Amino acid sequence: MRHHAPRQPLTDVDVAIVGAGSAGLSAALVLGRCLRRVLVLDGGAPRNAPSPAVQGFFTRDGTKPADLLHLGREQLQPYETVEIREARVMGITPKDKHFELTLEGRTGRTSTVTARKVLLATGVEDELPPIDGMRQLWGRGVLHCPYCHGWEVRNQPLAVYGRAKLVTGLALLVSRWSPDVVACVEDPAYLTANARRRLRQQKIQVREEPIIRLEGTKGGELRHIVFESGAKLARTAVFIHAHQHQRTALAEQLGCRRNSKGAVWVDKKQQTTVPGLYAAGDTTPGTQQALLAAAEGSAAAININETLTREECPK
Repeated sequence: MRHHAPRQPLTDVDVAIVGAGSAGLSAALVLGRCLRRVLVLDGGAPRNAPSPAVQGFFTRDGTKPADLLHLGREQLQPYETVEIREARVMGITPKDKHFELTLEGRTGRTSTVTARKVLLATGVEDELPPIDGMRQLWGRGVLHCPYCHGWEVRNQPLAVYGRAKLVTGLALLVSRWSPDVVACVEDPAYLTANARRRLRQQKIQVREEPIIRLEGTKGGELRHIVFESGAKLARTAVFIHAHQHQRTALAEQLGCRRNSKGAVWVDKKQQTTVPGLYAAGDTTPGTQQALLAAAEGSAAAININETLTREECPK
């Protein structure tokens, strides 16, 4: 008797990718090349939209974030099984061996789509300190990653701002790019004697007075840090360790395991604790960089395709 493989669920697509940044588009490219039916759901501008360029991305160093994503979309066009749709995912419901996604389009109209697997690539949002000028200068005069932006402000007067627990390590790291670094400590009472000693050894000055505002240009360049006393410190850029939260509550609603910072835990195959639900990019724990997000998206896509293949070709 001939063996018949069990029927797979009849879904609209094989994979729904929530998020159209580096991780999502990279995953779509790999899955498209696997002849998978893929729907990429674009819910809005990426986290790095205010940044002047994506740095440290192999073959794309210095590319504007919008240009990088435009190129990514352009290179998906030959893959007829891949669709990109502008829509927000309002909810994801696990069904028997598939998922149902509730979408909201640009006009506010809702619809549903079903998928065998789902990849979360929604990223995070940064919570900037409530200091006047911080948001206006974000991405140019206020920076989050020396690996992404250190080269552009090398050998210039820099500052690091944050809580004592984090500011020491970040200031020591930033001193790799400049000999003139000032650590502005949000809670100086918690800066330990050992931390002060390490900063002093690297000739990093500590400022304990509260910051009341940042002064800069309309183009987003920092000029001065202004303290409570009115004193001004001339700086080219300030690095911060911004708090973050997940851009959507989808993982939380689905009951995914998350770490203490809210990042979505994944196993070595990029799968969350919800079977069939994967995550990649800034959504997951670890170093955040566009190139690494793209790599995670690619890895997730390979694992998803191999899982789908095993389901289609049972032993």
